[in-house]
Amino acid sequence: MTSVPPVTSVPRLVIAAPASGSGKTTVATGLMRAFADAGLAVSPHKVGPDYIDPGYHALATGRPGRNLDAFLCGPERIAPLFLHGAAGADLAVVEGVMGLFDGASGQGELASTAHVAKLLRAPVVLVVDASSQSRSVAALVHGFASWDPEVRVAGVILNKVGSDRHEALLREALGGSGVPVLGALRRVADVDTPSRHLGLVPVAERRAEALDAVAAQAARVREGCDLEGLLALARSAPPVPGPAWSASAAGEAPAGPRPVIAVAGGPAFTFSYAEHTELLTAAGADVVPFDPLRDEKLPTDTAGLVIGGGFPEMYTPELSANEPLREAVAALAASGAPVTAECAGLLYLCRSLDGRPMCGVLPAEARMSPRLTLGYREAVALADNPLAAAGTRVRGHEFHRTVVEPGAGPAPAWGFTLPERRVEGFAVDSVHASYLHIHWAGAPGVAERLVSAARARA
Repeated sequence: MTSVPPVTSVPRLVIAAPASGSGKTTVATGLMRAFADAGLAVSPHKVGPDYIDPGYHALATGRPGRNLDAFLCGPERIAPLFLHGAAGADLAVVEGVMGLFDGASGQGELASTAHVAKLLRAPVVLVVDASSQSRSVAALVHGFASWDPEVRVAGVILNKVGSDRHEALLREALGGSGVPVLGALRRVADVDTPSRHLGLVPVAERRAEALDAVAAQAARVREGCDLEGLLALARSAPPVPGPAWSASAAGEAPAGPRPVIAVAGGPAFTFSYAEHTELLTAAGADVVPFDPLRDEKLPTDTAGLVIGGGFPEMYTPELSANEPLREAVAALAASGAPVTAECAGLLYLCRSLDGRPMCGVLPAEARMSPRLTLGYREAVALADNPLAAAGTRVRGHEFHRTVVEPGAGPAPAWGFTLPERRVEGFAVDSVHASYLHIHWAGAPGVAERLVSAARARA
């Protein structure tokens, strides 16, 4: 007898836009907080590889912000990851990425907001920047609503509306479109969130101000949006096929002592996916965070080290001044304990960053660059390392305005095959360091391999 996969009813909305800069983050975060303030348990999600927006989502809801990236994790894992994150929630709000139909370059709909909406069978609410249009808004919304019949564009929120008269013109134009107007928000500069070279300033760097900004966004949404209509729309979504993703799906962790895996955090290292800690824990590790800006020692009994992404270039003097911790990191790497570093972590392991001493684990110098390196990558591991055996193929993402010289050591970590062929990163002894960000839920075995190496050193 063929088993039937379980289905789970989770009310949900996807907040999308015709293009970046339309106000998705402001609207999505405001909705999350407004519904949470109304007593709902709200599960926050973000399409794509973004690390920063989920921090604001977590602040708005009190639950971890989680990413849904069909390129990094595979389309087959999107619904399971969603169900894992939304367990116990009354409502899920999914913030899209870029324009509704923009995905991985040259790969059709893959990893677009539309693709994820279809995988989740979720209604889409389109946030439109209406600041420079009136009747034309109807043609815009009609085009997006009719482009792909499998994408249910079920409502529109008009953003940056100039006046009552402007709002009336927009609503009149959309009256016969078949897509209801579920909100109209005036342009208000004081709820904007500050940005820098890689996007918004992370919550960890401005928590008090971020709390105020999220509260202001929620107030704006409550005033201008039909929350009852949006909730009814969310509840109209059909069930999501299960089962939910589980960090322990690979099996029980080995019996015996649990090695300590130290994970860098604090304002300088804010980029991490929530599932990484869950995977390390399920694989049998005790995960202990530390802050390289404040802590002069690694956590007691550290047997492995993870240094993720972030903005170390904003804290170069402070990181450099913490010489005791830099020496501890170098000593741990020299001892043969597994050390893995992504992007910001790569910079921290170099000899220097913008001329200031760093940990000196890697034979390289790092510096800021005017050039933005951005995009999805496909790669193969060129040598055995703490994350993967030689020959392992992964999908990842690059996003930085720095360069490392040399760009790859005598034993590079990865051979990139998409979008162009080149080598990148360092795989030196027990150290793996690279610009490539990987979502471990889409790379089975990574956490188990790292914990196994740490257990052997503990």
